[in-house]
Amino acid sequence: MNKKTVLIAAREFNENLRTKTFWLGIFVFPVILLLSFIVPSWLDDQKDIRHFAVLDQSGWLAKDVESRSAFPDIERIFKEVAERQKAGKADPEWPPILKGLAPSLAEMDEKTRNKYAQSIVQFESIKDAIPEVLAQIPEAKRLEFDQRMKELRAWWGKLSAGEARNELGSFSLAKQNYELVNFETEGISVEEHRKILEEKLKAGAIFAYFEINGDPVTGSGSFVYNSRNVTDSSLKNWFERHANAAVRARRFQANNIDQSLVEKIQAPLVFAKKTIDKDGKQEDVDQQKTAHSFIPAAFVYLLWITIFMMAQMLLTNTIEEKSNRTIEVLLSSVAPFELMAGKIAGIAATGLTMIISWIIFFFLIVKFALPAMDMKAPFDITPLLTDPTFLGSFVVYFILGYLLYAALIAGIGSVCNSLKEAQNLMMPVSVFLMLPLFAMMPVVQSPNGGLAKILSYIPPLTPFIMMNRAAGPPTTFEYVVTTILLLASIVITFYGAAKIFRIGILMTGKPPKIGEILRWLRAPVGAMPDVESEDRQS
Repeated sequence: MNKKTVLIAAREFNENLRTKTFWLGIFVFPVILLLSFIVPSWLDDQKDIRHFAVLDQSGWLAKDVESRSAFPDIERIFKEVAERQKAGKADPEWPPILKGLAPSLAEMDEKTRNKYAQSIVQFESIKDAIPEVLAQIPEAKRLEFDQRMKELRAWWGKLSAGEARNELGSFSLAKQNYELVNFETEGISVEEHRKILEEKLKAGAIFAYFEINGDPVTGSGSFVYNSRNVTDSSLKNWFERHANAAVRARRFQANNIDQSLVEKIQAPLVFAKKTIDKDGKQEDVDQQKTAHSFIPAAFVYLLWITIFMMAQMLLTNTIEEKSNRTIEVLLSSVAPFELMAGKIAGIAATGLTMIISWIIFFFLIVKFALPAMDMKAPFDITPLLTDPTFLGSFVVYFILGYLLYAALIAGIGSVCNSLKEAQNLMMPVSVFLMLPLFAMMPVVQSPNGGLAKILSYIPPLTPFIMMNRAAGPPTTFEYVVTTILLLASIVITFYGAAKIFRIGILMTGKPPKIGEILRWLRAPVGAMPDVESEDRQS
């Protein structure tokens, strides 16, 4: 790269740094990223509480569902409280009853905690539920914990959905979303009860109501879900899941089948996921290793966005400088190829600056911003995002992919006088740029499959597909061959773009046709083909 090309690149870089678009690109992407973590959680909290009623002629199913549905909530609360207590991060906003239970819950194993949770929601005696555990606890401490559990049971029974959202907002409980509403039905018939519920539903006092008209155990009768909202089936699914569990338990009991025996028979066969590491040793596949295979897809999205943005910036700058005649001034001092190469290099530096800023922002968000908002990932993702293989591949494929597409864009921009004209010529390039997104998931799921290997050898797709395969990873032979093909394609594209740029950058008026551009490519270096269009001047 000669001195004049470097000067053009520096000028282009400095000009871009002075634009509002550059700084918007720097800051808007991290803001959108942060909002992608916050907004879904916030919107979920803003969802209306689903108040519902039950017309229960069975006499027991509604109560059993209410009891069973509480178990997952209590289980989740106990687990979160215990983990945070162990980590020394007890929440000062917890209700007093949870603060009092926290030290004891932290000392228990998961199985014991779950038994305690089950004893609460099913209103059974703690002593009957876990006698072998209580036998090991001193009597004074056992009586104290027994009293706290009774207080918790009473508190939970009186807790409304609104209060659960205010007091237990960080636990993500079903109780925060669904609330059973009981209406006075003493002394009225079933038909009158149904009319009351229909009026409440019509008035919006309840979201839906369930009808249990028959015996759920035998399945005789009708079971109906009534709601004016036909798109949100979350309440129906939640109620059905717990109702089915309650009915199955009753059916086992009615047929004198030991439920514990059924659970043993139905216990699933679970295969532990293992993989072979680089040293040939077997190791467990946890969430972090699974994410390791999908992280390249995130890098591909970033690669695609960055190349597309930088290419559009190059196109816009080229057309703008051509239309305001700045190009003519520049060409009085530098050669066309030096100008084109300088513009491409300057915008490449702009893109790298933007990418580095995004990576820094992302690291700060994951490491500091999310923990400060009491939000956390299921595992530490920073090692994946800072993996030298991924980062190195990303930088290399950004530069190579950008150079390939930038050469195409520079050639297109040189023959156009407005963005409207450029859009027509850009359409084939834009369509081709969509292919890596369509192939993303198939390649992630089979990074060394036949489709992934074939697409890797198509130069315009190589940067995206090879980045997507980075978790595979591809063989050294594939890296070498695809890189050579990509470099050769870049050289050929630059050669052709330079010939088009040299002629088209000073032309005004009607843009040339495809056939005329092809003649420019065939013309000897230094020759100026005849311009056939009558209304175009050079």
